[in-house]
Amino acid sequence: MKLCRPLAVAAAVAVATPVVLLTAAPALAAGASTAQTQNQPTYAELVKAAADAQKAYEEAVIAKEEGQKKLKAALDSLDSDTHPLKAATIAADKAAKEAAGAKEAAEKAVADAEAALEAAQSDTEKAEAQRAFEAAEIDLAKAVEAKQEADATAKEARTALDDARVAAVREYSVVQDAPEKALKAKKAAEEALATAKECVRENGLTSLAVGLPSKVVAGTTVDFTLRVTNGTERTLTVDPLAFFHVDGEHRGEKSHLEVEWSNGSGWQALNGNEPEHIAHIDSMKPGERSDVKLRMKVASVAQAADAFALFAGDASDAYNPCVLGPMKRYDFELLPVGSKTGPADEAKPGRPGENDDKRPDAAKPGTDTGPSAQGGASKQAAATGTGADGNLAETGTSSAMAPLALAGAVTVVLGAGAVFAVRRRKAADNV
Repeated sequence: MKLCRPLAVAAAVAVATPVVLLTAAPALAAGASTAQTQNQPTYAELVKAAADAQKAYEEAVIAKEEGQKKLKAALDSLDSDTHPLKAATIAADKAAKEAAGAKEAAEKAVADAEAALEAAQSDTEKAEAQRAFEAAEIDLAKAVEAKQEADATAKEARTALDDARVAAVREYSVVQDAPEKALKAKKAAEEALATAKECVRENGLTSLAVGLPSKVVAGTTVDFTLRVTNGTERTLTVDPLAFFHVDGEHRGEKSHLEVEWSNGSGWQALNGNEPEHIAHIDSMKPGERSDVKLRMKVASVAQAADAFALFAGDASDAYNPCVLGPMKRYDFELLPVGSKTGPADEAKPGRPGENDDKRPDAAKPGTDTGPSAQGGASKQAAATGTGADGNLAETGTSSAMAPLALAGAVTVVLGAGAVFAVRRRKAADNV
């Protein structure tokens, strides 16, 4: 009885095991360079490895169950008197037993003949007793030889039966441990995939507002640019994130700010007070820059209020479905109709949040001015793509659940919660 499928499964497990020993980038770690990813499995390869390991485990479990059934059937069959090997053993044992009885009878006949020879008186009686004794000894020799042959045949029959039982058990042993090995491979593959799913920080992926004024008068329209730069060593698929909020306004209600964006193919409106990904960039090579046009209209009925905008780059590449660039916050004011603004008024990344000292990646207040609205940047910002002021906490994994660095409780509730949810949803969509 052959177990072809179990053997194939065992072989598949052995082949699949080395694949799942590969690992992916750690959560929210700095993005790997091109050199570092040359020998790293892609996310698609990790997905396939996990799927293959899952399938191998399922097949190993089924193969073991089938192997158990086949082993029991094989052993039951070998224990049946009708099985050729068992029948041969029974017949050989019977023949050996009969041969042993014949030998015992021959031994007794020799003993009796020897006693008769000793008791004989006359020469005639002695001659007859001698002939009987010699004949008995010949019969005993034949009986001994017959018993030896019968014993050997019985031993061969029992060995053949035992070998068949051992072969059945050995065949089952091939798949007996396969589920355990396949489960280890499956867990390793799942862990590698889970690691790859965790969000990776890329400080070089910057999203900066260029030309956003710090004061906007009601009833006016402001044009500015969101400049997305891939300052990393990786080719990325980028979805810039934009969010605008006016103090006193709540999610779901009509805002006094109407914001539209364009990548050169018409204008599209942002969804009110909801954070949104805009201007999908399918392939952004290292060093490339893309400008997204933004247009902000302020309703004439708008009253004086504080407002802010958040910008960040959410991305993915062949190795990570979730890559997060630093988030920038720009504070600006809404002024009533007829207010005057000076030409030098421009928005800059906002003040550091109250949780900066709780985030190991956050700069302390006052250490850097951050990039300006016109695209200027300090030396630190130019080198890393980040500035201390307005560089918000990255979100996207459980390790980033600390409150975002936004100023004020209202901002934390309305801004951080909404943006966190959108970035997490985007990361999940890329998986």
